[in-house]
Amino acid sequence: MKKNKFLSLLLSTNIPKLALTVGLIGGLITTFVGLTVPLLTREIVDGFDSSSINLMIIFAIIIVLIIQALFDGISTYALAFVGQKIVASLREKMWNKFIQLPVSYFDKNKSGESVSRVVNDTSIVKDLITQHFPQFVTGLITIIGSIIILLIMDWKMTLLMLISVPIAVAILIPLGSRMSKISRGLQDETANFSGSVQQTLAEIRLMKASNAENFETKKGFMNIDKLFKFGLKEARLFALVGPTMYLINMLVVALIIGYGGIRVAEGSMSTGSLVAFLLYLFQIIFPITSFAMFFTQLQKAQGATERILEILDLNIEEPKSGKIMNITDHEIHFDKVSFSYDQSDKVLKEISFKVEPGSMVAFAGPSGGGKTTIFGLLEQFYQPDSGEIRIGNTPIRELSLQSWRSQIGYVSQDSPMMAGTIRENLSYGLDIQANVSDDRLWEVAEMAYADQFIKEFPDGLDTEVGERGVKLSGGQRQRIAIARAFLRNPKILMMDEATASLDSQSEAIVQKALTRLMEGRTTLVIAHRLSTIIDADNIVFIEKGEVTGIGSHKELVEEHSLYKEFAQQQLT
Repeated sequence: MKKNKFLSLLLSTNIPKLALTVGLIGGLITTFVGLTVPLLTREIVDGFDSSSINLMIIFAIIIVLIIQALFDGISTYALAFVGQKIVASLREKMWNKFIQLPVSYFDKNKSGESVSRVVNDTSIVKDLITQHFPQFVTGLITIIGSIIILLIMDWKMTLLMLISVPIAVAILIPLGSRMSKISRGLQDETANFSGSVQQTLAEIRLMKASNAENFETKKGFMNIDKLFKFGLKEARLFALVGPTMYLINMLVVALIIGYGGIRVAEGSMSTGSLVAFLLYLFQIIFPITSFAMFFTQLQKAQGATERILEILDLNIEEPKSGKIMNITDHEIHFDKVSFSYDQSDKVLKEISFKVEPGSMVAFAGPSGGGKTTIFGLLEQFYQPDSGEIRIGNTPIRELSLQSWRSQIGYVSQDSPMMAGTIRENLSYGLDIQANVSDDRLWEVAEMAYADQFIKEFPDGLDTEVGERGVKLSGGQRQRIAIARAFLRNPKILMMDEATASLDSQSEAIVQKALTRLMEGRTTLVIAHRLSTIIDADNIVFIEKGEVTGIGSHKELVEEHSLYKEFAQQQLT
């Protein structure tokens, strides 16, 4: 079953047939040419005379060796090309899959583990195809050709030599099965270690600020020790396979030399024939040794294949499928929407509300009530367990994700940024062919009050922001995020209290930019401070996943006891 999965995975990658054909034909020519060398050597040995050397045979051997080297090089490169192409195709499939997986997958799996699947697991397959597979193909052809010639030359000695085959197979099969189990464990630990390293380095400031160096060091050492132990298990198997095959081969060589020596002494075999027989034997021994490595690597690749197929079989988002709809002037309806992240505790419980086009609706309430989850559902990062979200009369699940998300702007507290330039972050996600002009970028930067600080940088729009925008202040990142939203001109604007973590000076500038951005748009705001939402058209108060009040600030102060308590604490 595993081999069938492995082969089906390879066949799904559109193997380059021309290169494969060239590689196999080159291998055949290399093999057939190489098979003539022992026969020519036999002629030299049997016809050897100190007074005369057959220069024609020596010249023929030199020509044969040059031709063999030439076609061997062509074959090796062509087969390596096939391997690299297959692995590149495999990585493209996996990368495309990861990009299209829903957010819920990444909630449950470390990003470092996903990186390991793309890099490490495919590398195992790559090593098999680019290194071991070419040797296996040419070695197999060499063995078949050599055995045929040996059977013609002396079938008795050939059968004596082939005694080693069942012995080698009996040793390799159980070792291969063991290698598969070890390989699977090693790949899992490698993925876990990659995830841990990536998480720690991504939050290096938190780690330093928390004096957690010792904790992270111990945790890293524990993961490294697990990898070390799996590596030792793998090394023990290789230590068994290599020397065992060498021992078997040397015993066969000694047996053939002894038996052949007796035949030569009896006169039933010429010295040249014995030399040729030994040369053919070595042509068989070397590939057989590489076969042992090929089959152990094959076991590792089959383990990696299972992990790769698990990912390739996951359900993906289909951004372009569905209706394309202009959502301007349409109401947003939440109709008895319930949702849970892990099918246990409900985060939202049959919540219902309506957002009029062009209005501002705020969401307030205690932390953990489900406010951010509402935004996640609107973005369609998740689907409700029950109930329905509509734009006008159309359920949003029926819309093209690409079209829907292109009409939504989201400004969050942390304002995530990609490593790169300010220019790249402003236009991130837009069609490359859109070719946004510098004039337009400066225009949206000015609208977001970001143009002044950008001009202060020597490189302007081409300033590198660092990983996650660490080279910019919080207020600068927020203004870049607002400028990005201006550039997209969204119909619906969602804000997760974008000024909550800023100093008073930055907050004033960002708030001016947000006020400008909100003009004429349907706006949804998650409020941590009621002072920012007292002018909202409607406030939806959420407690423990339930809507307990909807109305203006004035109405809720009069009618909702907890909201009134919040207002008294924050506004007086």
